Amino acid sequence: MEKGKNSLFWHRYIDDLYTVEDVRKLQEMGRDALNGDLLDDLAQEVWEEAGQMPSCTGVERERYKEEARQLLRRINSKKKVRYHRLAMSWVGIAVMVCLIWGVVSYWHSTMKPEVTWQVAATSCGEQKEVNLPDGTLLILNACSQVRYPNRFTGEKRSITLEGEAYFQVAHHKEQPFVVATKAFDVQVLGTCFNVRAYSSDETVSVDVESGKVQVNMPEAMMRLNANEQILINKLSGEYSKQHDERDVAVWRNGGLRFDATPIRDVAKVLERRYNCRITFADGQQFDNLISGEHDNQSLEAVLQSIEYTSGIHYRLTGNLVLLYKKG
Repeated sequence: MEKGKNSLFWHRYIDDLYTVEDVRKLQEMGRDALNGDLLDDLAQEVWEEAGQMPSCTGVERERYKEEARQLLRRINSKKKVRYHRLAMSWVGIAVMVCLIWGVVSYWHSTMKPEVTWQVAATSCGEQKEVNLPDGTLLILNACSQVRYPNRFTGEKRSITLEGEAYFQVAHHKEQPFVVATKAFDVQVLGTCFNVRAYSSDETVSVDVESGKVQVNMPEAMMRLNANEQILINKLSGEYSKQHDERDVAVWRNGGLRFDATPIRDVAKVLERRYNCRITFADGQQFDNLISGEHDNQSLEAVLQSIEYTSGIHYRLTGNLVLLYKKG
């Protein structure tokens, strides 16, 4: 019904002048939630008309007031029912959302395997092969440790390394492989390279055998191709990039290689390889840079070579080594 007809209908209803058909229409309107605003408008209209009516007798005024009160009670009753139904609907929706959320959360917690972290480590003189869940193979050098998840999730395959390791990374274009160290991060898609990043060493390095890698340092970034190397001095902050076509990670086959390596770092390499203890004579300065390559030689043979090229002498007693310079 249009608003004008509805207004007439309500006026007849207030005056108790309605038919059976009017009652049926009233019930239909009461069931229709859209008529809630119409009831409010009509109630306001009736009150405004009441204020404009001419003076009437006290009996008529009281009768009119009583009819108005009856109308308000009917309207309030319908509004309470409507609000109650609306509130119950929202409560039902909220309960359903919470139920669905709980079911989904439970499903994820029970059906989705939890990521756990594994640790592989080596001691002095030891090497170890580690197969990662993505098919990547890495070989740990002596006194090294790698931490990796039992499965790779997210946008990157990230692991952490302390020490030295050679990597043959499985190629996954959509999920880069990242080796995180305390000095830098190395990011690749699929390649072979070596990372040396002992926390106790003065210098760290990355050597690329094949493919490409990206080395991210705190204040710089560098890309390396096959047969390229970056050497970083942690004390001075200096770094250099160079081309080197020699074999990468010769330590895998028992070899040693030093390229202008500080003598104190050389001593640490020997300690890790031969499980010995090297000390330096007090009161003497040792700032020598050592270069040379050694294939499966004994500790004493390597010390002899260092003595010949640098003038640094040694005294070997059991597994204790003293390095000194003659006055």
